[in-house]
Amino acid sequence: MLVNILIIDKRRELPAKYKKSLEDSDTSVKIASTLKDGITEIQSLEPDMILISDSIDEPLTDFCERIRALTYNTRPIIIALSKSADSGDRILTLESGADDFLSEPVNIEEFKTRIKAHLRRDIELNLDNKTLLPNRKITEKSLKRILNSAQKHAVLLIGIENLANYKSIYSDVAGEKLIQTFVAITKSTLEEEDFFGQIGDETFVIITNIYRAEKMAAFLTFAFDTVAPKFYSEQDAKRGYSLLKGDRLAEMRANFVSIQIGGILEFEQIETVNALLERLYSVKNNAKIPSGSSYLIDRLRISGENSKSESRFNNYIYVKEPDEALSLLLRTTLELQGYDVVDEIDEENEFQPSIIIIDCSDDFDGLSACRKIKSAPNFVHSKIIVTTTIHDKAAVLNAGADLYLPKPYEISDLIRWVEFFKKSEL
Repeated sequence: MLVNILIIDKRRELPAKYKKSLEDSDTSVKIASTLKDGITEIQSLEPDMILISDSIDEPLTDFCERIRALTYNTRPIIIALSKSADSGDRILTLESGADDFLSEPVNIEEFKTRIKAHLRRDIELNLDNKTLLPNRKITEKSLKRILNSAQKHAVLLIGIENLANYKSIYSDVAGEKLIQTFVAITKSTLEEEDFFGQIGDETFVIITNIYRAEKMAAFLTFAFDTVAPKFYSEQDAKRGYSLLKGDRLAEMRANFVSIQIGGILEFEQIETVNALLERLYSVKNNAKIPSGSSYLIDRLRISGENSKSESRFNNYIYVKEPDEALSLLLRTTLELQGYDVVDEIDEENEFQPSIIIIDCSDDFDGLSACRKIKSAPNFVHSKIIVTTTIHDKAAVLNAGADLYLPKPYEISDLIRWVEFFKKSEL
C-alpha cells in the first residue's frame, strides 16, 4: 500500500535529505517550499503524514491547529521539525495538534525509524478487524489519489452476493470464514504495486494496472465459484441451492454465495471519489446474473456526478391465476400497492415484468410454464413466485421458481415477498 508523505520546508538541503531517507517502493514523498503550496498539496493529495518545519512563515502551533481543522476527515500524522530544544515549545506544539516533535539536527536513522513507527501505527489503526484489509477511509483516500495521478490505473469493485442468506442458514462465523477465504484467494492474485481494500463488510476494491484487471476478474470469479460449494452442506451442494424459511410457511430458493465484479479502465472524466464509486456500482450491477459469479469491465461512459445506477426492477407484475376471484383480488391489491399488473408476457419482448406469479395446478402445468420462462433469455432477471396446492417444495424450486408459496396463503405474505424482491434488485 503506497504511503504519501508531504514535507513543508523552505530550506533546500534538509528536506531533500529527509526525502531521500524515507522514499522507497511503498512510500512517496513530496516537498512544498511554501505554505500556499503545502495547503494545495494537502487538499489534493490527502497525505498520510505531514512533516512541517519551523522555517515556514507561521508559528508551528498555528499551522498545526489550521491543518487539524482542514483535515478533520482524513487525520494525517503531523510531525513538527524545529531547531528549538525547549520543552515549552514542544508542549505547546503537541497541544496544538502535532503528533510528535523532533529537534534538529536529527540522527537520520532515528528519524527514519520514528517516522516508520508512526506510519505503521496509523496503518494498523485503519485495518478492518476481521479481514485486516485497509478500511473505507484508506480505500477512498487511495481512490482519490489515482484520480489525481497522471498514471493509468484500473479499479475493480467486488461485491459478495447472497451472503446474508448464507449467514442466516450457516451462522455469522461461517460467513466470516467464507469472507476470509475470498480475501486469501484475492491476495494470491495481487502484485506488489496493487492495492486491496474494502468499503463495506461485503464490498471490496482493487486498484491495479489496466493490463491485468480483466484477467484478475476472470480468475477471481472462476476460483470463487470453485470453492463456494465447499462451504455448503452435502445436500445443498448436490441440490445446487439452499432453502430459506420465511413466515407462514413461505419458502424461498436461495442461490449460492457468489461475487459480482465491476471494473473501470478509464476514468479521466470522473472528478470525485463518490462519482467513481457510483460508476463502479453501476457496472457491477450490470454484471449481475441469476446465479454464479460474473464480472464486467467497462470503459468510461459519460455519467453525471451523483448519478444513480439503473435499477433492474420495474413495477410490472404478471399474474397467472385460474381462480377468477383470487386473480381479481391479487390484481387489485397489487395495483393499490403501486404496481402495474400485466395480462400477458411475450418471450420475444426484451422488456419483461420483474415479478411473475404463476399458479401451479395439480397436473403440474404451472411447473412446465415455470421451466419455459426460466430458460428464456429475456427472463433471466425476472423473479418467479409459484403458488400451489402441491406440497412438493423440491419439485417447484427445481423447476426454477425463486419462491415456493403453498396455498392457501395470506395476501399480505405475497405482498411482503414482492417487496423483498423489489428491495433486493434496487
